[in-house]
Amino acid sequence: MSEHYFSHQPQSQSSPKTWTYELRRKTFTFTSDVGVFSKNEVDFGSRLLVETFAAPRITGDILDLGCGYGPIGIALAASFEDRKILMADVNERALALAKENIQRNAILNAELVRSDRFSNLTNYTFASIVTNPPIRAGKKVTYAMFEESKDALHSGGELWVVIQKKQGAPSTKNKLSDLFGNVEVVAKDKGYFILKSIKV
Repeated sequence: MSEHYFSHQPQSQSSPKTWTYELRRKTFTFTSDVGVFSKNEVDFGSRLLVETFAAPRITGDILDLGCGYGPIGIALAASFEDRKILMADVNERALALAKENIQRNAILNAELVRSDRFSNLTNYTFASIVTNPPIRAGKKVTYAMFEESKDALHSGGELWVVIQKKQGAPSTKNKLSDLFGNVEVVAKDKGYFILKSIKV
């Protein structure tokens, strides 16, 4: 089986790359690597999700599910310093990079958890969950992420998903509508959709 960014332990030869990037009017320095989603820059979907996200009305923590090297969680932690940001991923190389990026950007309100979906998050509940889901893992995996996210949200909590139209945005929108009873297209740009559902 070929290696993917949702592999537990990437075996590909490490070749890290570091760059600076502006998100939510703040400048960050990130390092990514081979075997991790989006090695060379902050991908457009993650950027759109970060720039579109708004904090929920309810209090509580925010989860970046499938955090990769950390751009979404780090940017949100810098913008919402009064909230704890949990950042979870199954990929050990991604988590090591996220730890390095948290420290480099002097983020104090983020915490990393190694978790295959919600396997190590069962004791947590959240006000918001944000995810740029691993589309290549297939609908069975991504839909399970959405279902488990609903269970992990407080009442009034929100799930935010970024997905490309060509990678299944219409079917994902239908899935979220069926699951939550509501879904909003918060933004559309360059074929990417930001979808939000609220646990009522």
